Amino acid sequence: MGCEVVLSKATTQATLTAGSAIALDEACLSLKIYLGHVQSLIGQCTYILIPRISNLGKDRELCPRFEALYDVTRDTFRHSEQKFLTYDVDVKKGKTEETAFIALGVSLGATHKDSKKAYSAALKDAEQLWKERVKQQNLLLGKDGMHILIAAHSYVIEDPFMGKPITTYLTKQGAIPLRADVGIREDALKSSRALSPTCPWELNREIIGGIRMYKNKVDGIILLSAFPCGTDAMVNELLLRELSGIPMLNLVLDGQSGTAGLETRLESFLDIIRFRKELVL
Repeated sequence: MGCEVVLSKATTQATLTAGSAIALDEACLSLKIYLGHVQSLIGQCTYILIPRISNLGKDRELCPRFEALYDVTRDTFRHSEQKFLTYDVDVKKGKTEETAFIALGVSLGATHKDSKKAYSAALKDAEQLWKERVKQQNLLLGKDGMHILIAAHSYVIEDPFMGKPITTYLTKQGAIPLRADVGIREDALKSSRALSPTCPWELNREIIGGIRMYKNKVDGIILLSAFPCGTDAMVNELLLRELSGIPMLNLVLDGQSGTAGLETRLESFLDIIRFRKELVL
């Protein structure tokens, strides 16, 4: 589209502190961090892009905070002179991802044709990137070692402040961290129905399906979520009750400084898995 893209810096404790100061107390850790990122961009760019994603179709809902994100953020920074952009995905009302992105392009001054061309090119690149991620994960599955499957949303597991310390610690301990949300999405969504035919949240269904597809190929599973995520709280409880025969650790990140307690729990979890593997051998 010819736009210069400005990214906020990697998440730090300062990002969370800034976001927590302006967010509602009931906001989840991810939303507090998000608002901290937005605040760091105020005055640094012409527009700040904030998506609004309600659903991807019937029985394909997203967290309500995804739907309210644009309104919440714009209201939080209503006294600033910052301009905001959004793309509105609500398939139930006929607003597909494609139409949302085309409308975004037109709002930036591009033609409908050029906007559609840019979306198609970006979608192609995204699909290729995803295939490469799946390929890399399959290579990790084939390596010898202790395989740990992490079940978390991408914005949690990929965040330098939330998820990265966990995957880094596992790697340093000689384990091989894998992701439940990396795989063939269509297969994962279909597989999730066997465990919960009524779960309405698309991203959680991907994780459920991923767990079912990988659980016999890994040595342990970590359920990782950001406090107080309502969808994760329900889904993780379901997983803990329904899955058996494999060690599982439920970790809820609350933003407290320091990782000593977290590392202690991870260390104990890995020790249990090593003990089980020794018994089998």
